[in-house]
Amino acid sequence: MDGAERVLVDLANKLSEKYEITIFTIYSNGELEKELSKKIKIKSLYKKTYLQLNNIEKRTIPIKILLNKKHIYNKYIKGNYDIEIAFLEGPITRLFSVKNKNVRKIAWIHNDISQVFGKSLKATIKKKIDKKTYSKYELLVFVSRENLRNFNRQYKEIRNEYLEKVKKDVIYNYIEKEKIIKKAEEKVELPYKQTVINFVTVARLVKQKAIDRLIKVHKKLIEEGLKHEIYVIGDGPERENLEKLIKESNVSNTFHLLGQKQNPYPYIKNADYFCLLSNFEGYGMVLEEAKILGKSIIITNTAAREAVEKYKNSEIVENTEEGIYRGLKATIKNPKKNKQEDKPEYNNQNIIEKIEKIIENETWKESNK
Repeated sequence: MDGAERVLVDLANKLSEKYEITIFTIYSNGELEKELSKKIKIKSLYKKTYLQLNNIEKRTIPIKILLNKKHIYNKYIKGNYDIEIAFLEGPITRLFSVKNKNVRKIAWIHNDISQVFGKSLKATIKKKIDKKTYSKYELLVFVSRENLRNFNRQYKEIRNEYLEKVKKDVIYNYIEKEKIIKKAEEKVELPYKQTVINFVTVARLVKQKAIDRLIKVHKKLIEEGLKHEIYVIGDGPERENLEKLIKESNVSNTFHLLGQKQNPYPYIKNADYFCLLSNFEGYGMVLEEAKILGKSIIITNTAAREAVEKYKNSEIVENTEEGIYRGLKATIKNPKKNKQEDKPEYNNQNIIEKIEKIIENETWKESNK
């Protein structure tokens, strides 16, 4: 239900008008599968959803994929394809890196690769594995300029001749603007109160999104008598810990985990402010959606600042608990009105044309005859 998955659905549907597309997923029956065009074929490694996995499976499956990637690739993926695109970092990118001289390999990178692994021993190992993994691709596509810069910095001290030869490009996310506007009009029962400022965020409940930090800030503001409510749309492995923290902080009446929503757009449209106050971000697809709906936006200073750098209804706060506290406090005490003329425009045709040019690489075809 995250941004990259939504982009994949819209992009695959558009490209299926011209190309034969198969989507390979590690887990099956995802919430967005039903939105895919009937022209698109779907394959999955496991016949159950991620949420149906037990804790041991969630920890061991990525390791199994890494250790058995050649066998898995040959058995489940290898076929009569011209191009294989790994659309998300991690296990799927490692799996699709298995050598196949008859296929062009492209990897999409949505996240800030310099932050995604952390600084533990496990992160160091992953970093070295992925250095080799990315060197197997012909092209790396980044969804923002900042992501590309961070990738280059991340691997600067361990450059190798193979990774240096890999082509890199920036292609912004494909966005179905009219679909978002239409979905935002859907009638749903909203929980917002008219007497206070309502903040909403849409985020997977993982440590990266720093919802625990937001709960602490919220508690402090409430204790100071600054009335407001915060709503979080999304689910994930941190939910149980966050529910416990909400209860311990005595803010159950004002900080709400709404869970996963098939259509989050009415919640975004009708909130007073949209927030994305993560520890780090790659680009933050949901920011584009909030912009389309004309919302005032508050974000932390991450790579996602590129998404709002020309958007007048936005504020970037320091990426610390204190910075978020100061930013939200100022907003609650002095709410700002939206600048109605601030309406972003998107040229999806340029994005599609650029992707088609990559797909129909005549130079590669000639050299492999």
